[in-house]
Amino acid sequence: MKLASLAAGGRDGALVVVSRDLGRMVRAPAGFPTLQRVLDDWQTAAVQLARLAERLEADGAREAVPLDPAALAAPLPRAYQWADGSASLSHVERVRRARGAALPPELETDPLIYQGGSDRWLGPREPIAVEREDWGIDFEAELAVITGDVPMGASPERAAREIRLILLVNDVSLRQLVPGELAKGFGFFQSKPASAGSPVALTPDELGPAWDGARVHLPMLCTRNEKLIGRPEAGEDMQFGFPELIAHAARTRALGAGTILGSGTISNRDASRGVSCIAERRVIEQLETGRASTPFLRFGERVRIEMQDRDGRSPFGAIEQQVVRYTPP
Repeated sequence: MKLASLAAGGRDGALVVVSRDLGRMVRAPAGFPTLQRVLDDWQTAAVQLARLAERLEADGAREAVPLDPAALAAPLPRAYQWADGSASLSHVERVRRARGAALPPELETDPLIYQGGSDRWLGPREPIAVEREDWGIDFEAELAVITGDVPMGASPERAAREIRLILLVNDVSLRQLVPGELAKGFGFFQSKPASAGSPVALTPDELGPAWDGARVHLPMLCTRNEKLIGRPEAGEDMQFGFPELIAHAARTRALGAGTILGSGTISNRDASRGVSCIAERRVIEQLETGRASTPFLRFGERVRIEMQDRDGRSPFGAIEQQVVRYTPP
């Protein structure tokens, strides 16, 4: 099934079940007004919502109405936790090589994860509002999973059973603020503003054979001002699958239902497939020519992030955002 949240439902959205073709939607039952409520009682809620999804596909949901992506919030508009990995090591390796640093061998066995802000997620059509262009505005196309309750010390096998939903994420970054923050030795904060979620989050079965239980094997299409800049294969060079990332995050603490855990920027060793963030394009240029020439995003520019299956369908819908100037109150 595919689930989404209407922005008009308040801070936590109003849950709707969406048809497979993303054309129609129907309100969730009254007992499950938000996605977080569903995640808190998954065993009961999933059965009821799956039946509603079946009726929607069979045209039996007479209360169904057309889906307007512009009316959607992120699937989980505010989450208890957002943790982001960096599972595509080709991305990490290129960034480090550009500054003359080798890839530490432990990164092949020990995942990178940072804690991001989760109290405010952007909807799939919501603008990226930034105060200044010279902060180095960038997008990062990622996959993420939403979990149920994961006990502390869970094995990857145990963690896999708690993957409830999958979605796309635009993990917005302000690249020029990153070096100063990392130099303090305390991690990201101001350089990581609100991320955006895809129109829908879906149960893994919706992906069919493209989901192997740990990775999604589909291309990630990224465009800048309607020009394709990358279509890397999401599963091909993902060093750690989602069960491993979840288990790593839960090593010393339990993860509550509604935790969102990201894959990190999708990247392939084969650079001819393009990129899913501007920073990596700049790194490739620096390595090839000695100079980064592609600018970061400017006000008015547009970004689109989408996956397509082998039949050209868009299972998650597309994240489409414009960069706008933010004026502080």
